[in-house]
Amino acid sequence: MNRRYAVAAVVLAALLLAVTAAKILHVPMLHVPSAAPSARAVEQRGPLSDAEKATIEIFERVSPSVVQVAVKSVANPLMGEEGQGGSSGTGFVWDRDGHLVTNNHVVANGGEIAVRFASGEVAQVDLVGTAPNYDLAVLRIRSVRELPPPVALGSSGDLKVGQSAFAIGNPFGLDQSMTSGIISALKRRLPTHGGREIANVIQTDAAINPGNSGGPLLDSAGRLIGVTTAIISPSGSNAGIGFAVPVDVVNRIVPELIRNGRVPTPGIGIVAAGEDVSTRLGVEGVIVVRTTPGSPAERAGIRGVNFSTGAVGDIITAVEGKPVRRLSDLTDALEQAGAGKTVRLTVKRGSDTRDVNVGIIDIDRT
Repeated sequence: MNRRYAVAAVVLAALLLAVTAAKILHVPMLHVPSAAPSARAVEQRGPLSDAEKATIEIFERVSPSVVQVAVKSVANPLMGEEGQGGSSGTGFVWDRDGHLVTNNHVVANGGEIAVRFASGEVAQVDLVGTAPNYDLAVLRIRSVRELPPPVALGSSGDLKVGQSAFAIGNPFGLDQSMTSGIISALKRRLPTHGGREIANVIQTDAAINPGNSGGPLLDSAGRLIGVTTAIISPSGSNAGIGFAVPVDVVNRIVPELIRNGRVPTPGIGIVAAGEDVSTRLGVEGVIVVRTTPGSPAERAGIRGVNFSTGAVGDIITAVEGKPVRRLSDLTDALEQAGAGKTVRLTVKRGSDTRDVNVGIIDIDRT
């Protein structure tokens, strides 16, 4: 009997020691669930912020008017190969007549073009016209259909650095993507495939990647303020520096493309020195290297460089009294005036400065 009591005492002491050790070491006791597991309850959130509501409203209103542009590559007749692959980008509804706007580089050198709407519907389109100097192109839907409303137009003339900007497009083929940021800078200059520069280009940090080209850049009211066209990135992916053709330029070029299929290239018939030359010479303005025979510039008495003596040619310093500091200032002023018009140029020759009237021509047709 005493032996059984001793064994029981030893077992009880061992259990007490184990419980005490568990408490000291914080060893959790096993929990036996009382019932089968179930989904957790959803945590209710408060109302969306005003900024979130505004962004959602912009996307829901504008995205139906944004399309994915797909271009089938043309066959190579020299190699006897069938075209494979192609390019893609973004476009948007311009008017109720079925015209769409995109970038020229999206459709350049391409073949058959199709667009996909947000609804998933695919439509074949025709190329109405291109403007390589502005990286813009206009398409038109072949079949009559009920279109989403045109994207509302804003103005780029009163934009401010720091205001919100939104881009809707198809980066890497991922359709109906929206990104946001701010206007990072204004009055940038952007070289185009046409060999000229677009003036007053908008810079934004809203993510723009391959496939976004040709899509709308919007302000906080959901109005079009630019057409996204390019990024600066060694890898080809967004690095926080994207560009858009300003809507004031778009609204001038697109109607011309719809009417005539092309846009005149206004000029006066000069060959100008590069900005690096002007900088080395300490010249502010456009140095005329030579004039085209029979051009308005030659008829107005403008002279180029004297290659016999090495004397610098005439320097154009203003158009209609507005300063010209670089070639893009001159080309922008000529484009604003348009072919067929006459402008007053301020020209410096040596120590003399004079004003001359020069006609503007379409240099692509001369």
